[in-house]
Amino acid sequence: MSSPSETAGLGIDLDVRDVEAVADRRDELVAAVRDHAGGIAYRLAKLQGGDYGRTELSTAGGEWTVKHEAGELEFLLFSPKRGSDTYVVSTKQPPEPSGLSAALEDYPNMVAAWNAYVDSLSGVLDGVSAEFPEPASTDGVVAERDRVLDSIRETCGVIAGEVYRYEGDDYGTFTARVAGDRWELKWEEGSVSYLRVGGSGGLYLLSQYEAPSAADVREYAEPFAGFVEAYNEFVEGLESDLETVSV
Repeated sequence: MSSPSETAGLGIDLDVRDVEAVADRRDELVAAVRDHAGGIAYRLAKLQGGDYGRTELSTAGGEWTVKHEAGELEFLLFSPKRGSDTYVVSTKQPPEPSGLSAALEDYPNMVAAWNAYVDSLSGVLDGVSAEFPEPASTDGVVAERDRVLDSIRETCGVIAGEVYRYEGDDYGTFTARVAGDRWELKWEEGSVSYLRVGGSGGLYLLSQYEAPSAADVREYAEPFAGFVEAYNEFVEGLESDLETVSV
């Protein structure tokens, strides 16, 4: 930037007002609002119970948005009914003085709207009982499901071992169609990797991950016998010493 002496040499002798006082006053006001609205952001975070949140508060002058991150004020936005939005507080650039002035005129109304909102929640949980029925245990259902699955796993282990011995490969599958469903037993070095019903998007009766629901086990327990029969028919068609199995 040219100095006054340099511009004077160009024949320009104009007085340029200094904005430092305005900028300092703006920064002072923004810091005060940040501290005050930060209290609202902290209370909002406690009320919403999350790491991120926001709320909108309506006033006669417009709409205010308070957004927090982990209880810290992220931004305070004023959207007047007339004129442009003003980020009174943000993580980016400070607001324009004219927009800040208009926002601060309405700021007390925003605080009043927040207080009215909090007052509206007073007593909302009065009389709500914290006495709840005892949840029923699933132990019996789980034990029955595991009993059936253990039997299926044991039978599949025999099939996997026999097919592994016959095929001679470390990995492989045995598939069969039972009542329209495709059953697939995958084995790895003679051990069961999974038993799936219904193709690639089907149900895993056996897997290395979660167990199927009791309802699914009930649905496919009987058709599993058909899968074993299909394996036995496969064995009977081979000139080999593979042993058939029974459920």
